[in-house]
Amino acid sequence: MTDISLEETIRSFNNTGYPFPEDKTIHSLFEEQVERTPHHIAAMFRGASLTYRELNEKANSLAYLLREKGVRPDVIVGILLERSLEMIVGIFAILKAGGAYLPISPAYPVQRVQHLLRESAAPILLTQTQLISRFSIDPDEAEVIPIDLNGPVYTYPTLNLQPVNSPHDLVYVIYTSGSTGKPKGVGVEHYSLVNRLNWMQRKYPISLTDTILQKTPYFFDVSVWEMFWWSIVGARVSFLIPGGERFPQAIIETVQTHSVTVMHFVPSMMSVFLEYLRNSQSDIQRMSTLRQVFASGEKLTVANVRAFYDVLFIQNKTQLANLYGPTEATVDVTYYDCPMDDSLLHTIDKIPIGKPIDNTQMYILGENGELLPVGETGELYIGGVGVARGYLNNPQLTSERFILFNPQGLFLQKPPLDPAKTPDNNPPLTESFKGVQGGVFQKAHLLYKTGDLARWLDNGNIEYLGRQDFQVKIHGLRIELGEIESVLSRHPLVRDCAVIVKQFSQNITLIVGYIVPKAENVSSGELKEYLKNLLPEYMVPNMFVIMENFPLTPSGKVDRNALPDPSGLFGTKK
Repeated sequence: MTDISLEETIRSFNNTGYPFPEDKTIHSLFEEQVERTPHHIAAMFRGASLTYRELNEKANSLAYLLREKGVRPDVIVGILLERSLEMIVGIFAILKAGGAYLPISPAYPVQRVQHLLRESAAPILLTQTQLISRFSIDPDEAEVIPIDLNGPVYTYPTLNLQPVNSPHDLVYVIYTSGSTGKPKGVGVEHYSLVNRLNWMQRKYPISLTDTILQKTPYFFDVSVWEMFWWSIVGARVSFLIPGGERFPQAIIETVQTHSVTVMHFVPSMMSVFLEYLRNSQSDIQRMSTLRQVFASGEKLTVANVRAFYDVLFIQNKTQLANLYGPTEATVDVTYYDCPMDDSLLHTIDKIPIGKPIDNTQMYILGENGELLPVGETGELYIGGVGVARGYLNNPQLTSERFILFNPQGLFLQKPPLDPAKTPDNNPPLTESFKGVQGGVFQKAHLLYKTGDLARWLDNGNIEYLGRQDFQVKIHGLRIELGEIESVLSRHPLVRDCAVIVKQFSQNITLIVGYIVPKAENVSSGELKEYLKNLLPEYMVPNMFVIMENFPLTPSGKVDRNALPDPSGLFGTKK
């Protein structure tokens, strides 16, 4: 196949329509499951556990308190916790009260926590008693409520609350790195998440005997399916100890202790983990319950898949799937089942990100919004049910990245479509959307502009080819280098700066900051301490190179390709 028509693209590659419970919210699905399996273990952490009924009753009691304090649909509630049973109780309580949860890392600098609470207008911050002293929160901005499991807040009724949500209310807001120097909050609605989980259960079904390992930090969107998938089908979730994702032995012990069957890895971290396992047959055997691994957050390589085949598939028959998706499209939008065949793995040279999930459309467009044929590189756009509502309190950026689309001509459409039109005279993107009501139809005309480069393969899979801008992912953590530069440039001793990512090996990728100082006495240590007070630790450069001037392109911009190799130059002048 060398070319593909518009009709073929829509009806074959994007023929993804599939029914899902679009009239449900996440917590209503959980409550239905509680009725089916009240005494089944729902959540486990260290030596403690909660049954479905116990988790539901704890969340209900806290939800009554939150609703009494004014939480209602689209009210955002901050939650700042270590990974724990309190975390899942707090999240479900926020949803049951009617609100949307905003996850905040306890490792964030105080100023960043304050900024997130102010921008989101969150009236309440749920936390643990042990964390309160770390942060100075103005009580006029947000009320801080400790929700320790044995604390005094669980004195309200334990019956399910009267539902107040529609499927198009916010379920969560997750902040991602922003190129302007400020993080941006992505708002996702219940029905988008319900579709995403419904697809996952249909494609990779789990049951009462399954256990999902929750190890992704909950302020990254991969955590969302780890946090909720099990809860709507009667399975279990095992919470890894805080920080345990960095230690292979902690993962192995938890998998064995709680009979974990499903888990996630960022490819670079999976590579480190597999290398650790490779040297220990006994540890591989301890992972024998693990039947499905999902990889996402970074480009998955053939070398990654071969290592997985050698270490986990041959002995344990564990399967591997590659997922792709931005926060702005509800976690993941494409999937690819990696071949567990030794002869085939020696004949392929790339791992695609795969095909679109249920009720999702992928488009690869040229500079003028034209649909590109198979094999041509263009920008990847995402349409369908999973497209987020937009960026919180940022209409300009929302309008730049969430774009109305003309389904007949496949061109970016301006002015916007007439909202008064009906599905009959303003048809949705695919035949499968006919008859679907509400937001599914409305969002069928909305595309998210990813900034990712990609191309179609002949078989309908998509190959990811990198970024158009300065956004990077390191160990699955999404980072806008422009945000680091924006903050760094405000240091009083920095005249100019540039930040790049340097890959030293398959498993070692570092952030490098280049500095043209105003004074001789600026030090790498001082710069790091300055940034640690303003940025998450994972965004602080690992090393700095001090320079007299930057190399420039003919147009006068910093020539990033001409910046010196940072190897061996830590803290030195150039």
